[in-house]
Amino acid sequence: MTSLFDPIVIRDVVIRNRLWVAPMCQYTILEWDGVPREWHLVHLGAMAAGGAGLIIAEASAVSPEGRISPADTGIWNTDQLEGWKRVVDFAHTQGAAMGIQLAHAGRKASTFPDWGHDGRQGTMVKEEGGWPTVGPSGLSYPGHAVPTALDVAGIHKIVDEFIAAAERAVRAGFDVIEIHAAHGYLVHQFLSPISNDRTDAYGGSLENRARLLLQIVAGIRGAIGEGTPLVVRLSATDYLDNGWDEIQTATVAEWAAEVGADVFDISSGGIVSGVPIPVAPGYQVPLAAFVKESAHVITTSVGLITTSAQAAEIVDSGKADAVMMGREISRDPHFPLRAAHELGVDVGYWPPQYVRTHWPKVGQVESAFNDG
Repeated sequence: MTSLFDPIVIRDVVIRNRLWVAPMCQYTILEWDGVPREWHLVHLGAMAAGGAGLIIAEASAVSPEGRISPADTGIWNTDQLEGWKRVVDFAHTQGAAMGIQLAHAGRKASTFPDWGHDGRQGTMVKEEGGWPTVGPSGLSYPGHAVPTALDVAGIHKIVDEFIAAAERAVRAGFDVIEIHAAHGYLVHQFLSPISNDRTDAYGGSLENRARLLLQIVAGIRGAIGEGTPLVVRLSATDYLDNGWDEIQTATVAEWAAEVGADVFDISSGGIVSGVPIPVAPGYQVPLAAFVKESAHVITTSVGLITTSAQAAEIVDSGKADAVMMGREISRDPHFPLRAAHELGVDVGYWPPQYVRTHWPKVGQVESAFNDG
């Protein structure tokens, strides 16, 4: 038997298994107002019906300026809250826990969506729907506009926006809050010496570079209370000798846990382009294992986890406490139910509408095939 389908309790939330859905940007807000609509209901709702334990909704901006692209979702106003509530309410009817990833893209904001716009990439100018970008320093991401370095008042404003977004997310019914501190977006930009050359309290030493993240974590924990789990997604390495690495990641994870974070969703890369990354099945699992062992925290792993046996081995071996799946669960929203069947685990949450698609036990064969 595998522990992949064992429940996990984090603060006041019981998550039914350890197969979780990673946040995946959809770039589907055609109205450019940040409000999730039918696509998100169907896309995420199918994964809830498919047996996922926890679903983390895509990177949702804490402010209009924090969006990666104009086609991103947001959580900075009441209309967005109501749009998300519809998705969350349905997921709950299927027994899944719901989380949302709170994000600010920083110097990687105001970009063209992943498709359309004649395949153009980089920063959108104002005439096309773009806006000025900000970052810890006036250092641009390759191929993007030079951002304005945030002053301390601007940093405090962003902390407040994360806190307000978390409060809205709880009001929308989300069970879990995730802070996006990975993939080269704003919080990661502060953490990494590649993108942060500040000389004030937010730059230089590791303590200073981690200050923004720790203020966000502490502020959100104070705002949402003690019952709601708080996850931090971290890129454990920039894959550069002079960049952010797994040792700094483990240290900051330990600090973040001390001020209110519960789980660390370990990914990698994104601070610059063109860096060789050793992509292979499970290539980020050792990073999650390192952070888990070094910082003594709950971790999840993500990245080319595509089979039930692979997911089970990661959890059963203790390399991570849960696995995040993205591409595979997008291809098959019912992957968790399929994995349970493949691993011989009898879960109790098959949607009744789909029970007949589950290969029956020997004594049930006749009734299953004679029932319409």
